[in-house]
Amino acid sequence: MTQAPKTRALYNGDCPVCNSEMCAYAAYSEETALPIAFDDLNKIDLSHWGVTEEAATRLLHVIHDGKLYKGFDAFLVLWSQMPRYRILAKIARLPGLFQLLDWGYEHVVARIIYERHMRRKAKGLVGAE
Repeated sequence: MTQAPKTRALYNGDCPVCNSEMCAYAAYSEETALPIAFDDLNKIDLSHWGVTEEAATRLLHVIHDGKLYKGFDAFLVLWSQMPRYRILAKIARLPGLFQLLDWGYEHVVARIIYERHMRRKAKGLVGAE
């Protein structure tokens, strides 16, 4: 990254799904010298983000130009910063489609990922990989 990040993504590095996706975005951002940083919630002081571990574990959080976004909005902000994903962000913002995808992410996808993470954590598997 050649310039200071104007976008930062907060993700759960202990979650295999989250970690895999954010590592792919981070690699792409680094290859293309995009001003995007990726913070693993397990390795930073969350008070700088102003979110709890619970909230950060449940949904993606992104800070862009000083404003905090969460959930599907956070994905759209992140994708908008990456040329490879900009068209996806534009399509996902279409009226009707946005509402469906936003609801689906928060109430289905993120919920399943969070519940799987909590089961892994209860079994002592978090951080074991």
